[in-house]
Amino acid sequence: MDQSRIRNFCIIAHIDHGKSTLADRMMEMTGTVQKRDMKSQLLDSMELEREKGITIKLAPVRMQYKGNDLNLIDTPGHVDFSYEVSRSLQACEGAILVVDASQGIQAQTLANVYLALEANLTIIPVLNKVDLPAADVPRVSKEVINLLGCDESDILKISAKTGEGVPDVLDAVVERVKPPLGDMAAPTRALIFDSYYDDYRGVILYARVVDGTIRKGDTIQMIATGADGLALEVGALSPIMKSESDIGTGEIGYIVTNLKTTRDARVGDTITVKRAHADSPLPGYQHVKPFVYAGFFPVSNEEYNDLKDAVEKLSLSDSALQFEPENSPVLGFGVRIGFLGLLHMDIVRERLEREYNLDLVVTNPSTDYQVTLNSGEEIDIKSASELPVVTKIAEIREPWINGEIVVPSEYIGAVIQLIVSKRGLQKNLSYIDERALISFEAPLANLLTDFYDQLKSVTSGYGSFNYELSGYKPEDLVRVDFYVAGEMVDALSVMAHRSESQGLGREIVKKLKDVVPRQSFQVSLQAGIGGKFIAREDISAYRKDVTAKLYGGDVSRRKKLLQKQAKGKQRMKRFGKVDIPSEAFTVMLKRD
Repeated sequence: MDQSRIRNFCIIAHIDHGKSTLADRMMEMTGTVQKRDMKSQLLDSMELEREKGITIKLAPVRMQYKGNDLNLIDTPGHVDFSYEVSRSLQACEGAILVVDASQGIQAQTLANVYLALEANLTIIPVLNKVDLPAADVPRVSKEVINLLGCDESDILKISAKTGEGVPDVLDAVVERVKPPLGDMAAPTRALIFDSYYDDYRGVILYARVVDGTIRKGDTIQMIATGADGLALEVGALSPIMKSESDIGTGEIGYIVTNLKTTRDARVGDTITVKRAHADSPLPGYQHVKPFVYAGFFPVSNEEYNDLKDAVEKLSLSDSALQFEPENSPVLGFGVRIGFLGLLHMDIVRERLEREYNLDLVVTNPSTDYQVTLNSGEEIDIKSASELPVVTKIAEIREPWINGEIVVPSEYIGAVIQLIVSKRGLQKNLSYIDERALISFEAPLANLLTDFYDQLKSVTSGYGSFNYELSGYKPEDLVRVDFYVAGEMVDALSVMAHRSESQGLGREIVKKLKDVVPRQSFQVSLQAGIGGKFIAREDISAYRKDVTAKLYGGDVSRRKKLLQKQAKGKQRMKRFGKVDIPSEAFTVMLKRD
């Protein structure tokens, strides 16, 4: 294909502003997909994506329009996958910015616009859902003009659902987006912007060729990981795979390889070929690091091997997933898994339960901490139970984030209160028309459990939130342990700031009281820091009325029988073991 007739572009937007629906209409209008094969959100192939209505895995598609090759990448909108989005943007020259005409600009719209501007893309602003009665085109147009500094005439008004205005978007892509630059004769370099594992074919890479060509049968090498492989098949996706003899400079296509795991071909890596080997990689590759960790345990220990196999299979297709075996005296054997964020964790949990039929107990999610020991040694801990003895620790550092919240201005006070309650610091406040953009810093651990839900409730559902990791800061952190009937349950231990530890201990002990079942002896629930107790609740024993068979008689006989019963219970208490139900381990997630 002649390079001047290629256009590479992507669609960026906040969740639910109509990215996938616009992609559907484009494929219909360019005849890429026959009417009979069409279904809504065609590019969202996973059952979970269709159910939740979000894009989890991005998907490229090639369309023919007026003699041009249009390569579209449908990107995920969620903050957990922002690295994937940034790689997809690197593979394009243009971006269609979709804004919902009834909701206006949201936090992720902003985040993705900044990424697109950093990548020097041509941005085409599009207002979607103009056919809805709630659409406020003049107000939202003003917001977009303020954000991008464009003219009113640059903004396209469409309805992706009915197809109104979509041909104008295709024309705008051809007119405004620059064709790819690249050197056909230079050593081959291609950017991997996604990779997944197919059970029957091995690892399949989605790549954008920057220089040179990749032919079928070439020996390929990944520059960052150093892995070698073969290009068994190359071609383009018009949603289905169409194999070709090669993919050339500026084109976006797929490569079927003989690699065994996506760890060998990570997103952002550079592919080169043996016959035209390049030495310098393309810029911007990062090693993606998980920063939310949770323990996954099977409900019965016989299922441990099934869980391990399932996690190994999942990690073949998700290179961001990191896991290691974990053992807990209460829960038995399990796996500790690292995720990119809470949505990522939710999706992995659902996939394990659905696709592999597992019953799981998931412990409270925590983040990782950097610990410096007195000896000067640095260690990384992923769960509170790994923390060394307090006397050996010089300092503990926890991850902080830079966050941005976009809300209607009447909710500013409530949002700032929420940020302060999470030990956060508000840094900046600016306005986009009637909306406020609040920038803040906060410790990640405090936002893990239910920050998003609380934000939605204090802003009546209008607040939107986006964040990125900023670094680690030393803080006065302690480990809060929980004891049930005098025995420490390590799977419940959490890291907390000293100023918040007492309140947290009380709150969790209260919640445990509701979930731990009553026994025939009294059970104490305690929270402690380093052996010093800070909170306690007691679950009273079932009381059997041993005096029922007394008719009349002296009160001393009644007391005698009750004392005898109490003695028996004390004896039971010594041997008694308490069964802790699985809900106790997710007690942190359910705040109310």
